[in-house]
Amino acid sequence: MVLRCLCCVLFSVLLGQAVYAQPSGPAITADSSRLRRHLLALINTPQPRNYQHPASLGQAADYIRRALQAAGARTTDQPYEVQGETYRNLIGSFGPETGPRLVIGAHYDVCGEQPGADDNGTGVAALLELARLLGQQPSLPYRIELVAYTLEEPPFFRTRQMGSYVHAQALHAAGVPVRGMVALEMLGYYEDRKHSQRYPFGPLKFIFGSRGNYVTVAQKFGNGRFGRQFARHYKATAALPVKRFKAPAWLPGIDFSDHLNYWQFGFSAVLLTDTAFYRNQHYHQPTDTLDRLDMHRLGLAVDAVLATVLRL
Repeated sequence: MVLRCLCCVLFSVLLGQAVYAQPSGPAITADSSRLRRHLLALINTPQPRNYQHPASLGQAADYIRRALQAAGARTTDQPYEVQGETYRNLIGSFGPETGPRLVIGAHYDVCGEQPGADDNGTGVAALLELARLLGQQPSLPYRIELVAYTLEEPPFFRTRQMGSYVHAQALHAAGVPVRGMVALEMLGYYEDRKHSQRYPFGPLKFIFGSRGNYVTVAQKFGNGRFGRQFARHYKATAALPVKRFKAPAWLPGIDFSDHLNYWQFGFSAVLLTDTAFYRNQHYHQPTDTLDRLDMHRLGLAVDAVLATVLRL
C-alpha cells in the first residue's frame, strides 16, 4: 500500500511537471524594502513572539493590524482564550462584503526563543505586502480575506487552540462559502548550490532537483478544484521556479501548517512554501535571521500570489 501511494506521488509530480512549462513572470510589483521593514518589525519585539511572551505576541498583532488598515483593508480581530490568556487572529478583508471568499493566511507566532525570520516572518510579511497590492486594485470579483493566525507552533500545533482552527471552524459554523485557502509558510530562504534541497521521499530529488531555489505549491490528493486551479495559475505566472507537489495527507510535511485545519472542515487548501526544514537548516533555531533571506525572491513569490488570485 505504501509503495502504491509513493508511486502515485511520483506520477502526480511527473504529470504536473510535464504539462505546465515554466513561463516568464509578470513585472515585479512587490516592494522588497517594505517586506524587509515588516520583517524587522516582527523580529524586533522585546522578546520572541510566542505564547510564553503575550506582550511581544500582542505587539506583533498590533503591528499587523495597523499594516492591514494602512493597506485599506476592513479589519477585525478574532480573539479567543487559551489557558486564561487571550490570543488574537487579525483579519483584513478586500472586495465584496458578501459572497464566496478566498482565505490567505500566515501565522505570526514563533516556536521557542528564536526570531523566526523565515518561520514565519516571511509568510506574514508576504501577507502584508499582498494587502498593500490588493488595496491598489480598482475592484475585486470576490472577497479576499487575509488572516494572520496565532498559536500555530507547538505546543498548540494540531490542536483546536490553533488560530487557523478557530478561523476555519467559524467559517464552517456560519456556513460561509469558501473558494479555497492558501497558507503562506516560510517563503524567503533560497539556495542555488547543489544538494541544498532535501525531501521526505529520497527519489523526489531526481524530479525536483537538488537545488533549493524554488517555491512549492503543496496539496493533498482529493483537494478539489481550487487546489488544481491555484497551482496551475501560480506556476504559469511566477517569475521564479515553481514546483507543484501533490501527495497523500500522511506524507511528512504535506500538512505542516495552517492549511491542515481547513482540510478538517472540508475546504480546499494549499500550502505555499520554500519547503521549510527540508531546505532551511535554521528552522526553529536562533539562527533563523533576516540576513539569511532573499527579499527579491520573496517579492517574486508575492507577485505571483497577486497575479493568481486576480485570475481565479
